[in-house]
Amino acid sequence: QVQLVESGGGLVQSGGSLRLSCVASGAVFRINVMGWYRQAPGKQRELVATITRGGSIQYGDPVKGRFTITRDNSRTTLYLQMNSLKPEDTAVYYCKGVLETLRDYWGQGTQVTVSS
Repeated sequence: QVQLVESGGGLVQSGGSLRLSCVASGAVFRINVMGWYRQAPGKQRELVATITRGGSIQYGDPVKGRFTITRDNSRTTLYLQMNSLKPEDTAVYYCKGVLETLRDYWGQGTQVTVSS
């Protein structure tokens, strides 16, 4: 069992920055991949960024060059630094953890709103 709690969302102007955090608890030693996904109203949930246990990173095309995913050394806290934010980045951002068994867990989400 893994619990994920996101924080750091809010309202920001276009061109601004925000940093999201996701704190993992429970069987964190079993997590193979952690990542951020987002879902805008009326749209499907999409990949933002993922990081594997070994440190391999993948970004979704819309955020490449603007967002950075990192984690702390204990691998219990995941971060998403978001720079040069655009109105189209407005969405609910979710943290996801995938275990070695491929079972996945999701956080409750945090709202990010970018005004033009």
